[in-house]
Amino acid sequence: MPDEAAMDLDGDSMEEQLKAIQISSFEEDEEEDQDEEVEEDADSNSDDVDDDDGEAEPVTLGFVEKPKNGWSLLRHMFPCKAGGVPAWLDPINLPSGKSSLCDFCQTPLQFLLQVYAPISEKESTFHRTLFVFMCPSMKCILQYKHEQWKCPPEKASRRFSVANWPAPILFTRVCLQGVMGLTTLLELEAQLCNWCGTWNGDKVCSSCRKARYCSEKHQAMHWRSGHKLVCQQMKTYSESSNSSTVNNRRTSNELEKVASNTLWPEYEIINEDECEFDMEMSGANGYSGSMVSNDRSDETFKALLKHFEADDDKKSWTSFQECISKAPEQVLRYCRSPRAKPVWPISSGQPSQVDTPKCRFCGGPSVFEFQILPQLLYYFGVKDDVDSLDWSTIAVYTCEASCEASLSYKEEFAWIQV
Repeated sequence: MPDEAAMDLDGDSMEEQLKAIQISSFEEDEEEDQDEEVEEDADSNSDDVDDDDGEAEPVTLGFVEKPKNGWSLLRHMFPCKAGGVPAWLDPINLPSGKSSLCDFCQTPLQFLLQVYAPISEKESTFHRTLFVFMCPSMKCILQYKHEQWKCPPEKASRRFSVANWPAPILFTRVCLQGVMGLTTLLELEAQLCNWCGTWNGDKVCSSCRKARYCSEKHQAMHWRSGHKLVCQQMKTYSESSNSSTVNNRRTSNELEKVASNTLWPEYEIINEDECEFDMEMSGANGYSGSMVSNDRSDETFKALLKHFEADDDKKSWTSFQECISKAPEQVLRYCRSPRAKPVWPISSGQPSQVDTPKCRFCGGPSVFEFQILPQLLYYFGVKDDVDSLDWSTIAVYTCEASCEASLSYKEEFAWIQV
């Protein structure tokens, strides 16, 4: 038989152990577990908070539609537009020289779009428009990308200025309280190229002395497309003593029209806040009618992430598609904020800090302002051929301080993903 003294000792020790046990309710245990999980999640996701804050910046989406009336795209209406000819705010002091030419083929650049983006904090940027031009040749864009990537990232030669790229970005600032008032804008008349209607027509036809051109290439194109006949008629009318005012007016009207048939069709850009589409998506994509349980959906999502983990380009493309699917017809995404970032379709083609140059006027940093999506090519009727113009996205960076320069138009920086 066991010793009674030993049994008493065991009983005392067991009684002490039972007293030491603290009984808590199930709810208290669950709250403690949740607190621990919250702390762990807060630590593990501390880096993700900054990214979420950056993505949460309000974004303005741009959509194109045919203009309902012609006056809405005139320069004194400060329009947002794509295709056609630019609505220059200052049609007199236009960019010239290399700024208007493709650095590779030396052809005058074609107008892509313009965005009215005023900065009300500064008087000098009370009215501010960004103009985008590019060479329509895909060969030039691919050549630019080849020149861009053949240098190592640490070399400053990769920091291309806008003049060395087929898509320069130019912007102007006009203050209504200043010299360029609304009345002055209406009175200004520019002598633009009769072929493209875009650049300054500082060259005159040697025969009729009335048609103006920005380059010899556009003069040759206009001559072959029909100006040869019009030019002879104008010369005959001017030499004939019986020349009628009607004939002179008819030929003058023909010269006033933009002769080029290669311009992209003209659209008005309509702005909408992206948050409105977020609310529509949240209302349409509820789980109340889902045939798959939430747990199973989470497992499927984790499996997809694991599948894409080895390929950053696929992950970027998936995120890009998810973002664009909220409003598939958008052609432009605008967000001028220090934390704003483009939505990149491809991970491997993103610019680094070395690739984005500082403002060459004030030396300050350049920040992302807006991006142009490939949907615009569909509205322009660009064919889906091997040699046709194409891009994944065009990201536009501008001077963070929007510094004041002596020029009416300043060159900014853009990065293209092909």
